[in-house]
Amino acid sequence: QLSLLEPLLREADVILEQFRPGVMDRLGLGYKAVKAINPKIIYCSVTGYGQTGPKVDVAGHDLNYVGDAGLLALSMGDPANPSLPPVLAADLAGGTYPAVVNILMALLAREKTGEGTHLDISMTDNLFMLMAWALGQGMLVGDWPKSSGERLTGGSARYHIYPTSDGRHVAAAPLEDRFWSVFCDLIALPEGLRNDEANPESTLEACKTIIASKPAEEWRRIFFGQDCCCSIVQSLEEAMADPNIQARGLFQYVLSNEDGEELPALPVAVAPQFRAPQEEAQHAPALGANNDEYLS
Repeated sequence: QLSLLEPLLREADVILEQFRPGVMDRLGLGYKAVKAINPKIIYCSVTGYGQTGPKVDVAGHDLNYVGDAGLLALSMGDPANPSLPPVLAADLAGGTYPAVVNILMALLAREKTGEGTHLDISMTDNLFMLMAWALGQGMLVGDWPKSSGERLTGGSARYHIYPTSDGRHVAAAPLEDRFWSVFCDLIALPEGLRNDEANPESTLEACKTIIASKPAEEWRRIFFGQDCCCSIVQSLEEAMADPNIQARGLFQYVLSNEDGEELPALPVAVAPQFRAPQEEAQHAPALGANNDEYLS
């Protein structure tokens, strides 16, 4: 493999690989071998547990990584009836985006030093940055948070998902007092329950009862235009059709495959000024479509 790819490796800026540690070495394409050919290479390895440590060879998937990082324990809801997270947080927030950020930093550093580097991106490590509030509460206050019982995990009336009378839900996040005051007025919460620090459970139960008394569309009308940080939970299909998302052009790009079929392009976290115009969008290549070109 090394001899076959050597001409490409000499010219490459970045190598990105996601095998378990040791696999690229067995293939003859490890960092030391590639560095010997191209000392300026930015070699990025994305793994579940990193290049060092007791779990270096342990297999896993996203669910394992969020479980090992403590994130799942904060987000699975009722322990007796736990729910799976709908987002591949480790793959995306723990792997993909940290890889992009570190590759860009390594390229900038290379401009100053002329040297490449080996980036060790651990998806489990990087999940901890998503729990800054929980870490602060545990390490600084000594009150380690748990699922369903904390201010940001469902234990507060100010940050809660409330079922409506028609089976839908209100996402209510009036954390600050100015938002909380508007929210209390809009739902007509009794004065004696508005101080949620006095009896948090009573305030939360009262809010649940009130929100459950009306359908979602009535709450949408009540909350519309009000400064209270409340919205109706949308399905993914509804969210894609949301006028604000449509106005932002998030799903405007269409690609074509090798058979000429048009496919919607998935959105990426790229600022509008860095997105290519739709007319310049490329087709989606088939697996191995450019092998002959690059290996010739």
